[in-house]
Amino acid sequence: MRTRVQATLLMVAAALVVVACGGGGGASQGGSETIKIGSLHPLTGPLAVDGKRMDQAVKMAIEDINKAGGIEALDGAKLEFISGDTKGEPETASSEAQRMIDEGAVALVGPYTSATAATIARTAERSQVPFIIDVATADSILAQGYRYTFRIQPGSQTMGEYGARYLKEISEAQGSPVESVAYIHESSEFGTSVFEAFQKEAQRLGIEVVREITYDALNVSDLTSELTQAKAADADVIVATGYYRDGLLLAQAAANVKPDVKAVYGVANGAFDLDTFPEDAGDNGNYYLSSNYHYDATSDRARKLRQRFEERTGESMRTAAVFSYQAVEVIADALERAGSSEPQELRDAIAETSLQTELFPFDGPIEFDDRGQNVNAQPIVMQVQDGEVVQVYPEKYAQEEPIFPATPWSEGR
Repeated sequence: MRTRVQATLLMVAAALVVVACGGGGGASQGGSETIKIGSLHPLTGPLAVDGKRMDQAVKMAIEDINKAGGIEALDGAKLEFISGDTKGEPETASSEAQRMIDEGAVALVGPYTSATAATIARTAERSQVPFIIDVATADSILAQGYRYTFRIQPGSQTMGEYGARYLKEISEAQGSPVESVAYIHESSEFGTSVFEAFQKEAQRLGIEVVREITYDALNVSDLTSELTQAKAADADVIVATGYYRDGLLLAQAAANVKPDVKAVYGVANGAFDLDTFPEDAGDNGNYYLSSNYHYDATSDRARKLRQRFEERTGESMRTAAVFSYQAVEVIADALERAGSSEPQELRDAIAETSLQTELFPFDGPIEFDDRGQNVNAQPIVMQVQDGEVVQVYPEKYAQEEPIFPATPWSEGR
């Protein structure tokens, strides 16, 4: 009897060891357990329109991977979707990230805003769980020396520098060089960091920023005062950085104020290059230019993915959601190469990523530098033409020629 009891206790102890090995990070070495992936986005509040679509894209990517057989290197282990609402609030984002990690998430994806990304990154680093930034631009996030945070999209410095460079190249190619801009941006670290990078590069290129105008994106309800200030600056172009809702407000205000400028040009603007902007802004959005990260509209894979998403959700798959989908593919690729979902091994595999993408117009595969930044990420320029957003620059990704100068209220100066 004593021998039998001892044997039973040994079996229970062994089972507990197995359970323990599978918890605290959700490590899985075979197909019997799921691998939890946390999706952190603003599902309520003023940023929820994009946040919900990003969350749906993470879920869709997980389901696609599972339907394709799961993680082959882990005996077909399936991914499990965990969703969290950041509300666009840094403290909420941090607590939701910790909740997911406590529930066994081996990786996190998110979160759309730089302020929430900063707190999630700290939480992920403390818990040593990989965090893939799908959308959050501020370079300060990756300047902390974190080992577990990675970003697919271009950062604020790249966005600002390319924005200034593209504006100079397009305007000169169209025979109407830009010498001055008035810059309107939302006042958080996101808008400020993009503006500072743009201003520095613009100065180097001989373009003067004659007026900087800021606003609170979460609380603003009208931008007439800001557009009036921009008009008074007597600049060649108005440059704008912000989110979708305030981008629409800017277009409405600009149509009323009618500043005498060659163009309205978005840099990392969350409105001007979205498929819904021409419809929501109407004629007020015609000719708007936007230098931003963007899915590749010339890619057959991107077209099919966005079509499936719309059929599934009834909504268009915006660029931010395409990044969310891509982030899950980065994690799945790393799981295959690591042959383990143990967070440290997964982190090391993500750091060694070299993943070709047909979803974005990058000049190379997704590869991360020592800071966790995708070194081949770059923006492109889109424009609203005939009620549609089309790619216009660089030429290799262009669907149409850029129209410049042009504004909704005047096709030229």
